[in-house]
Amino acid sequence: MDIFDKEKRSEVMSHIRGRNTKPEVKLRKALFAKGFRYRTNVSKLPGKPDIVLRKYKSVIFVNGCFWHGHEGCKYATRPKSNTEFWEHKIRTNQQRDQLQTLQLEANGWHVRTVWECEINNRLRFSVLVEELSSELKTQLRTSTKLKNYRFPTYEESLWKVAEPDTE
Repeated sequence: MDIFDKEKRSEVMSHIRGRNTKPEVKLRKALFAKGFRYRTNVSKLPGKPDIVLRKYKSVIFVNGCFWHGHEGCKYATRPKSNTEFWEHKIRTNQQRDQLQTLQLEANGWHVRTVWECEINNRLRFSVLVEELSSELKTQLRTSTKLKNYRFPTYEESLWKVAEPDTE
């Protein structure tokens, strides 16, 4: 049983945003403070990822626990009214998330999903930002640009400062 009538429920639902949510903005600000630069909601990529770090070939999706059915999360409760609709809605969201992740990974992108509850938990959030920072720096070091670079050998890099021995 819904506590709102149809018109009020429609009004409430119309205020739910799909981008620039508080958790997204909080994570973006933390990444920016760590020196990471990014684009948001890039429409050319599958799923329009919330944060795209092109330099690191990485994308971050910030998922709401309710809307994407976060397993074992206290915020991912199912509504008591219209349960069939909500079960279907959340299931299709999860299937779409999986498909978009596969498409991005097939194109060489690193995909990370961050849950709303991780961002809202103050203690977990600082750990999360450090983990993301570490992961991104590791990905940069192991990117194909650096893998294909051949470092000179010791002999190749020696500078001959003195004249060669004539002995």
